[in-house]
This record gives sequence, structure tokens and C-alpha cells, in this order.
Amino acid sequence: MPDAGELELSRRDLLIGGAASAAVTAVPAAEAQTMPLVTEDQPSMMAVSFEVNGRAQQLELDTRTTLLDALREHLHLTGSKKGCDHGQCGACTVIVDGRRINSCLSLAVMHQGDRITTIEGLGTPDKLHPMQAAFVKHDGYQCGYCTPGQICSAVAVLDEIKAGIPSHVTQDLDGKPQASNLEVRERMSGNICRCGAYSNIAEAIAEVAAGRKKA
Repeated sequence: MPDAGELELSRRDLLIGGAASAAVTAVPAAEAQTMPLVTEDQPSMMAVSFEVNGRAQQLELDTRTTLLDALREHLHLTGSKKGCDHGQCGACTVIVDGRRINSCLSLAVMHQGDRITTIEGLGTPDKLHPMQAAFVKHDGYQCGYCTPGQICSAVAVLDEIKAGIPSHVTQDLDGKPQASNLEVRERMSGNICRCGAYSNIAEAIAEVAAGRKKA
């Protein structure tokens, strides 16, 4: 058993050590108060050139700018929607070099020289893309917020099937995928419709797929 003196010394050492620690940590805090606060953001800018809907575009962008924000805020192509902003809903889907991507997850500076197609580049009110016309015919939307992403994704889905790219539900990996209801639904599963117009969307895609097959 330690005697009272040893215990008292230990307590004293503990108090001294605690006071010293407090003094040391107080010095950086005092210095921090004298440092100027950084209130102005200093972005890193970079030039990027790509083709959007058949037109060459050149932008000077903050390197943190997503492709979605570049399209919406800088080129004013607001058809592509910002939904979840986490790549989970598909409302921001665009087609880049023939492949669909979630533009909210991709930085604009990553697409130097790429060919980008948004909903505005698929068709016009006077000359709708077949997929756009099919969505109108089959009422493949209600509020319409997700529709641009749905249509861009649907166009890319049929191109994937035509190219023979299999999906998770493709049974014959050696054969050519077919635009069956199951195949289309699996490939479109990344596009969420809060209104629940899925059956109408599937019918619209099926009609365009059938038209392509006849052609």
C-alpha cells in the first residue's frame, strides 16, 4: 500500500500535468483567433470543350461543376432535371457518346471532346423523336419531371439491346438480347417515376422497339 505522501504527490503531479496541457492547447486557439478568416471561395477554373446536341460548346468552369449544372446553369438546357442529386433517380440522365449516364455524378471537365445529347437534342415539338411520340401516345408520364431522363434512358436502352449488350436478366449470354418486358424493366430500373407511370413507359418503349424491328 502506498503511503499518504505518495498519494498526495500523485495528485499534485496530476494537477500540474492537467494545467500544463490546458496551457498548451490554449496557445493554438489564441493564434487561430488572430488569423484572418477565409470568406471568399477561390475556385479552380478550367476550359472544357464538348459537343452538345450537335453544337460545339466551350466553357470556362469551376472544376467542381457537374455536367448537369454545366448543362442547366451555363448552357440553359433545363430539360435534364436535378432530382436526388445522388445518382439514384435518373432524372438527370443524358446520353454521352451513345451511352447513358447520370449527369449529376459526372464532372463537366471529364467530358472534353465528348458528344452529349440531352432531351432537347432528341427532337423538337414539330418533329418528335419516335420515343418522345410514343411517350405522348401512351401517356408515359404524369407530372413529367422524370420524363426527360426516362426518354433519354429508353433511347439508350434500345441501342444497348440492338448492340447485343446483356443485362442482369439476359438468359442467353451467347445470343442477342430481346426487348422483352422483363429486359426493358430491368434496364430502366435506374429511372424512378414517383407518379408510378411504369406500365405506360414500358408500353411506349415496346412500341418503339417493335417499330425498329420492322424497319
